[in-house]
Formats: sequence, structure tokens, C-alpha cells
Amino acid sequence: MNTTPREAVRALAPAIRAQAERIELERRLPVELVRALARAGVFRLCVPRTLGGEEAEPGVLVGALEDLAHADGSTGWCAMIGATSGVTSAYLPEREARDIFGRSREVIAGGVFAPMGSATREGADYRVTGRWRFASGCQHCDWLMGGCIVRDDGPPRARMVLFPAGDAEIVDTWTVSGLRGTGSHDMVVRDLRVPVTRSVSITDDRPVAEGALYAFPVFGLLAIGIAAVALGIARGALDEVERLATEKMPTGSRRLLAERPVVQAQIAEAEATAGASRAFLREVIDEAWTTARASGAIPIALRGRLRLAATHATAASARAVDVAYSAGGGTAVYAESPLQRAFRDIHVVTQHMMVAPATWELAGRVLLGIDTDTTML
Repeated sequence: MNTTPREAVRALAPAIRAQAERIELERRLPVELVRALARAGVFRLCVPRTLGGEEAEPGVLVGALEDLAHADGSTGWCAMIGATSGVTSAYLPEREARDIFGRSREVIAGGVFAPMGSATREGADYRVTGRWRFASGCQHCDWLMGGCIVRDDGPPRARMVLFPAGDAEIVDTWTVSGLRGTGSHDMVVRDLRVPVTRSVSITDDRPVAEGALYAFPVFGLLAIGIAAVALGIARGALDEVERLATEKMPTGSRRLLAERPVVQAQIAEAEATAGASRAFLREVIDEAWTTARASGAIPIALRGRLRLAATHATAASARAVDVAYSAGGGTAVYAESPLQRAFRDIHVVTQHMMVAPATWELAGRVLLGIDTDTTML
């Protein structure tokens, strides 16, 4: 019987949890873990079936990422970046897509969408120079992609170019507060020639691949992936504080932490906060997926709700982690405590532009019918 990616992820979770401290200290995922995730199909969740991918429903993607982040936030984040980067395969010309994503079922792609590079057209190639920050998982990728401002005969425009990972220099910059194990260093290329056919625009191009997954908004897919990581981190923090509360006798107290009414109320509210946001996210994902399957498109209003649900789930997860961290007291500040890691990790997740505070305004404008730039929806 074949194992689904979700089943494989759940089987890997105990081993991932056991390696959390190592991941944190080494500031990257262990190679053997990366290969296990690749074999499990995590990095091909969004790759078309015609290329050997899973072409999974968004709900399956979210479930797998939440499970991984429950075990370790950095692992969930790297899986999210690798999995969602696979969507690029649906926009490439078929020959290039097969060359990059179809040769191996364990290929890993990653990179940075933001147009921090420049690409000058020279015949059939672009000459690319750029330095991209926040290249999560770049040390274990086979292919990297970087957003560029393209200069050719037309007006400047943004496109992503794809190139072998060995063509880039990785600059060690990832000394940070949270998600330390993601290895989100800078990547640099100088005067690199990249075939024009190895470039895509996920805002202007139509996907080459067919199927409901590729009618799903790419930025919406990224946002719900981020929300899934946040929910997984929150689940881990709540599990830990609930375990701790049944064992810890606070200094100067004769009662277990779990016997304090204020802690009981706080934990109950945090559980409800995280659970309600997860339910809302699932509801909107299901609605968007049903619409994509039925009509091959998702209207702007529903795209706005999708972003709203992702941002809300991320913010709610951060509140739940804050409660867990606070309830943990002095125990939570020690390096060996999962609570302090969850606290640091979740407050890095909330900084991502796909779920940052400005997205509340974007969703609000869409809900109120106010004219707005919906490119990033």
C-alpha cells in the first residue's frame, strides 16, 4: 500500500521533534532529514502529476505543513517554501519544467519572489545579477529562483528566473531570533546567463499546466502555507504548556500550575483562539477549492477572504503562543524549553509580508468594495 505524504510526515514527526535542538544550533535542516522529506513527497506537493508531482489539494498541503511545524517550526517553514516553490513548474514551458522538476521525484526548489535582482535580455538569455535576502532552505535546494526587474525592448517588469543552485553564492547572514533552523541566508549571482525560457511571472503569465490547483491564487497558496506553519507552532506550544502545567509547582505555591483558575482560563481561551482560526481557514480553503474545481477561477472577493483567513490564523497562533509562553513562567525562558523556541519562531512568522499587518487593510478594502491593487491576492 502506498503511503500518502501526510502519512509519511506523521511518521517522521517524532524524529523531527528529537532533532529540534540540533536544527536550531546548526541553523539548517540535517541533510538526512531533507532527503526523508523529499522521499515523502513534501517538496512535490504542488508539482503537476504530469511531472511526477502530487498536485495535492490545498487542504492536504496545509495539513502536512501544520504537522511538520508542530514537530519543529523551522522544518515546517522549509517544507512550506520548498512545496510552494513547486508551483513554478506549472508556469514554465513544458520542456523546461520537465528538465527542472521532472528528472527526479526528489528535486527541491526554493528562492525569493521579491524582485531584488536585475535581468538584461541578451538574445535567448537574460544576464542576471542580484542579491536576495531570506532564501529559506537555500543550502539544500537543487534549483533556486530569484525575482528580477527585466530590462529588454519593453517597459521594465518583474519576472522570476530559475538557475541551478550551484550557480549561486550563499552568503551566511542568518543570525536571527527565530526560525533559526531555516538557513534563510542571502543568495548572490553576478552576470549569470539564464535562458529566457527559464523565467516566469506568476502575476502576468497563465499557467501552462491545467488543473484546479493552478487556478488557485499563488500568493493565496503561499499565505495559507505560512498560516499552516503558524498553527503548527501554536499547537506545539499549547501541547507543551498543558504538559508542563500538570507537572510544575510554581515557586511559593502549594498547587500545580494546572490548578490555578487564571491558567485554566488562559489555556482554554488560547485553545479556542487557535482552533477557531484553524476552522475559519479550513472553511475558506474548502470554498476556494470547490470554486476552483467548478469554474477554473477564484473571484477577487474570495481571494480576499483567503488572505484574511491566513492572516487571522497567523495572528491568532501568535496570541496562543504568547499565552503558553507567559503561563510557562520562568521555565519558558530556558534554551531547552520548547516554549521559548515557539515564542521566537512565531514572531518571525508574523513578519512575512503575506500575513503582515498591511494584509488586514488589503482584505478590508476588498470586503468593503473599495478600489485597490489586487495583484498580490
